[in-house]
Amino acid sequence: MVAGGEERKVAIDASVLINLAIADRLELLAALDAYRFVVPLEALAEIRRPEQRRRVDMALDAGHLQALELTDIPILRRRARFLREMGPGEAACLALVAEEGWLVACDEKGVFRRTAIHLLGEGRLLNTVGLFVLGIRQGYWKVADADRAKDTLAQNRYHIKIRSFRDVL
Repeated sequence: MVAGGEERKVAIDASVLINLAIADRLELLAALDAYRFVVPLEALAEIRRPEQRRRVDMALDAGHLQALELTDIPILRRRARFLREMGPGEAACLALVAEEGWLVACDEKGVFRRTAIHLLGEGRLLNTVGLFVLGIRQGYWKVADADRAKDTLAQNRYHIKIRSFRDVL
């Protein structure tokens, strides 16, 4: 927990959850105790592969992250505008963080990333690589463990463009 007991809330998109499920490392979310991860139901619905969904559901049950139904009218209005240019999970995450001042964890590029940087600045964006680095810095795992997870992701078509996490620390 960060000083003063405050957690930073993070809206997490399906892209990052899927990567953590593939690497079988969803418990990383609980290990990053300065953060509280929240997944909008729209992003959760994008996780369709049974094994990935089972792992994410287990993380939800364990309290590693929290599911959230968007009901606030300003957030829903923003989400509707974002839906014109991006998927429902990304639109929900971005609308939520834009209204609430949270961080967002998403691996999407293109329109999502440009819009997020415009609205939030780069300092409020996280991705799979960033979470892995935080995990190393907080002692959750060693560089070799993160590199093995990176290799597992590469075998599943998510290529991280670094040779080793040692290179980014």
